[in-house]
Amino acid sequence: MRNRSTALIAVCACAFILSQGTSWAGPPIDDGFQPSARIESRHFSIFLEAGVDEGLLLQKLDIGPDHKILAGQALQAASFFPAGLPDLLDALFIWSCGVLDMNLFNYRGNIKIAKEPGRLKEVYFKLYGVAGRDEKAFYIYELNTLYISEQDFTKEILGHEIAHAIISNFFVVQPPQKVAEVLAGYIEFQLRKLSAAAPAVAAGAAAR
Repeated sequence: MRNRSTALIAVCACAFILSQGTSWAGPPIDDGFQPSARIESRHFSIFLEAGVDEGLLLQKLDIGPDHKILAGQALQAASFFPAGLPDLLDALFIWSCGVLDMNLFNYRGNIKIAKEPGRLKEVYFKLYGVAGRDEKAFYIYELNTLYISEQDFTKEILGHEIAHAIISNFFVVQPPQKVAEVLAGYIEFQLRKLSAAAPAVAAGAAAR
């Protein structure tokens, strides 16, 4: 789900205006998120809250060679499984760009991973001053940041929010939210199809 806020836009606009007149860009907006680790990939800065297990994230992401996500091609197990979280997130981003036909070669954004789903509600309240709904993840365009919990760190949910990041940064004028949701839903749908097809592909390969 892409989240937008008039109040947050105003804060960001003020920081931008100030930065044009001086070398000071203003303090960063406090979202209440306290990372204990930071991992860099080509397209993302990935922030992990205390207690988040990178190995579990990889397990829950569940991207294997049969998904044909990397460069749109199946990879041999020997070359695939050494890939870590940064490589797989970049691969998911590039794949999503290709499906949407919206290439953002120089894109960089943030992914913040909370230990518990309830922390997302706290972040939302910190930013907007109102209680959020029960989203499993959300992307905030003004901060160029995707928030998700360890529990819901699946390629389908993550892909949906990465799609929002792509859509928001591809268009100069933001598309209507309903249009963005349809496109992000399409990415999620394609990932669910890949997940359903992967066991059959693996079984066919084993039989040969």
